[in-house]
Amino acid sequence: MPIKTDLWKVGESPLRLNESVLDSELQLEEMVVEDPRILSSEWLLIGRQVKTESGGFIDLLALAPDGSVVLIELKRDRTPREVVAQALDYASWVEGLSAENLVSIYARFAPDQELSDSFVEKFNQPLDEDQLNQSHQIIIVASALDASTERIVNYLNDRDIWINVLCFQVFSDGDSQYLSRTWLLDPVETQSTGLTPRKKKSEPWNGEFYCSYGDSLNRSWHEAVTYGFICGGGGAWFSRTLQLLSPGDRVWVNIPGTGYVGVGRVRDHAAAAQEFQITVDGKAVLAMDVLSEAAYHRDHIDDEEKCEYFVAIDWLDTKTLDDAVQEVGLFGNQNTVCKPTAPKWRTTVERLKVRFSGFDGWLGGAENIGQDTRNVAL
Repeated sequence: MPIKTDLWKVGESPLRLNESVLDSELQLEEMVVEDPRILSSEWLLIGRQVKTESGGFIDLLALAPDGSVVLIELKRDRTPREVVAQALDYASWVEGLSAENLVSIYARFAPDQELSDSFVEKFNQPLDEDQLNQSHQIIIVASALDASTERIVNYLNDRDIWINVLCFQVFSDGDSQYLSRTWLLDPVETQSTGLTPRKKKSEPWNGEFYCSYGDSLNRSWHEAVTYGFICGGGGAWFSRTLQLLSPGDRVWVNIPGTGYVGVGRVRDHAAAAQEFQITVDGKAVLAMDVLSEAAYHRDHIDDEEKCEYFVAIDWLDTKTLDDAVQEVGLFGNQNTVCKPTAPKWRTTVERLKVRFSGFDGWLGGAENIGQDTRNVAL
């Protein structure tokens, strides 16, 4: 159904704000360049009005933390069919961009900066050029969403062409204007499922979840095993995919650069750091009062977007960092949690089942799954 938002000014007599328009969509583009968080706080803007080999110009290009490319097209005065067709044409060109091409695009956009340095500054992790442009998604920015556009976008997503619509509306209150945004599709789902590498086939999801757990100064694998959890934070892109997990789901944990270290069953839905509890000596306590081997983004504990989020896990089998399973050809990704559809994920799980002997069990008992059991310890 078409997206429409209404806003009211809070007061004893609520005042409904009038919908208005920007002077031009170029004004919106200027605003996005000035503050890319208008689109997403989890993207690094790398290009504007990028010329393709066919002579067209992509409005905006960005990178996600996993190196995937985000192609952003403003609807302007084009019809839904025109803007989607144009975006698909541009995407066919984006798909072939090499790491060197993307570095050159960024050099024209920000001539005084290096892409690798900006990537580290934005995402607090090094840029892996081998991961650049392994997948991409299309974002259509529009001031209104009609039924035709919605049908086209849903049809393409059902066929593994990852496209979403970000709908903006403008409201006025006296001399002030306010901008609202609404996604057509849940960006958590498109982030998690749009992972099939370019020019590679996908297949139905096998029901197995993947987790990237970054053992570092910010989190400890030893404590994750001891107290039964996985976690992610430092930005919504890293934490929000934990919302995909439900009690009973099986998740395979990989530490990038180290290997696969665990498989377990989810016990409860994701919880913010300040709420998450573990059990110590038979008593439920706040995890942040106990966990001491890493920071767990304590400096952002009151920030809903940047704080750490935890999911309680019943471990079925785990390995130490020294015994991690790292073999050529195993699936890997920077998303904290995802539902991969690449054939490589199916073969990875098959190989991991040989190495993790307890993968098919229920450590806490199947009858306990789904209860409020965030306070878990082994």
